[in-house]
Amino acid sequence: MNWPQATHFFRPRLLDSLAGYNRQRLTQDIGAGITVGVVALPLAMAFAIASGLKPEAGLFTAIIAGFLISALGGSRVQIGGPAGAFIVIVYGIVERYGLANLILATAMSGVLLFLMGLFRLGSLVRFIPVSVVIGFTNGIAVLIMLSQVKDLMGLKIQAMPADFFSMLNVLGQNLHTANLAALLVALGSLSLLVGWMRLGRRLENTAYRWVSLVPGSIIALLFATLACLGLSLPVETIGSKFGGIPAVMPSFQWPAFSWDSARFLLMPTLTLALLGAIESLLCARIADGMIGDRHNPNQELMAQGVANFVTPFFGGMPATGTIARTITNIKSGGSSPISGMVHALTLLAVVLLAAPLAGHVPLAALAAILLFVAWNMGEWREFLLLRHYRLPYRATLLAVFFLTVVFDLTVAVEVGLITACLTFIYRISSLSRSEPVSGLEHPGLAGHEAQIQAWRLYGALFFGAVKLIEDIEDKTHTPVLVLDLKNVIYVDSSGADALMNLIDTCRKKEVQLIICGLFHQPLDIAGRSGLLEHLEGRLEPDLPAGLQRAVSLVMRPGQ
Repeated sequence: MNWPQATHFFRPRLLDSLAGYNRQRLTQDIGAGITVGVVALPLAMAFAIASGLKPEAGLFTAIIAGFLISALGGSRVQIGGPAGAFIVIVYGIVERYGLANLILATAMSGVLLFLMGLFRLGSLVRFIPVSVVIGFTNGIAVLIMLSQVKDLMGLKIQAMPADFFSMLNVLGQNLHTANLAALLVALGSLSLLVGWMRLGRRLENTAYRWVSLVPGSIIALLFATLACLGLSLPVETIGSKFGGIPAVMPSFQWPAFSWDSARFLLMPTLTLALLGAIESLLCARIADGMIGDRHNPNQELMAQGVANFVTPFFGGMPATGTIARTITNIKSGGSSPISGMVHALTLLAVVLLAAPLAGHVPLAALAAILLFVAWNMGEWREFLLLRHYRLPYRATLLAVFFLTVVFDLTVAVEVGLITACLTFIYRISSLSRSEPVSGLEHPGLAGHEAQIQAWRLYGALFFGAVKLIEDIEDKTHTPVLVLDLKNVIYVDSSGADALMNLIDTCRKKEVQLIICGLFHQPLDIAGRSGLLEHLEGRLEPDLPAGLQRAVSLVMRPGQ
């Protein structure tokens, strides 16, 4: 592969975005990148802590993965980093298999993501039904909120379990250890977040619209930290729980893998890859709608793959495209991947220069931020709108939601996809139909209905609709049978096999078979499956020609 071909095959959006780049755009991108970096700071730490990791794991992920996704990705404005959707999965992997195998699972998911982009599978992610996406998104949001009750109330729990019922059991047994100070800090932080968001919306079109650009999470974190320091509140902080955040550059680390555990990582790896692909491409599509652009999904997946392969070996966690930070980037004036790269460098500067200050951040405030993020992450109105949809849609969405909450995201997505596929097959098969052709519709057939049976088929002749051909076989009782396939848009191998069986049945019954209107894809599959050879001398271009041929056979038997 020569250089021009390689750059066409792997071409980051950064290369195209630099065409016509000027000082004004650079200034806007730097400003947007710094703003997004400030927004990402508390979220990165909160996501890591909620996932059972140290806070620096989230920061290192936002720095390394955020830079790589922007530099190599297929979107102009998407911001990458740790995301709330991964919390439940990562926590479960860490609890069951350990940190070393989380690194392995994340790196393997990066390989899968890169291969998905390499083989141009980016568009296939869009075929995942919206009912499945909404179901697992809302389920994850519920689990995130439930997992934050511990820090929200300051409960004395050493480690939270990963599954739903164990969470409820542990929380119920330790409610008596609630810390009133932590609860007040959390409620105050949550009130500030909601109030600041509403104030920003109210002032968005005024001279004070800058308020909407200042992240409420930083305001809440700042006031909560000052309140805890000023009043000497007895609440757990990043410093007391994790010993603070090291003010060092991320360094390469090779973990001690446990291969006995690693062999069980196939499903977690697939889940991380699939969830990362869905989240990043959904985020990119939302960004496209806001800026009037179109991202390259395959390039985006390859960038996500590189980021997820590299980041875990530097102390990071799984990463993907993040909707909240991407929208902040767009609203702040970001117009190229430069802003995403600046966001990563901003976080690096914070780690190197201001890491000691993070030790005073109360965990209750971070729990409030995650609670706020999880609530906004869920699409709760969809539950109220379910009555407007058909039963299969409702069943799929609710099944995925409850399975995600009660059992496991992997199981939920598997069941959801299987249910959606079965529903789709049923719906398509019900749209396929056959109808008899009468002499009133075609005068040439009049008077010959006893000798000629004609059927017109509609829809798709696939494995779910072959019963149409079987029914025609059972009803065939005339010397001549005419099938009009003009309105058949698709035939699969099972459909072609059903037509082959019909030919054999007609031969045994000594029935003359005529096929009309075989064009486009049905004609192509007939040629590739060998069906066309058996139809030689039986094909007519349309139904009138087929009926005329049938009448001639009836009038002159043996022709």
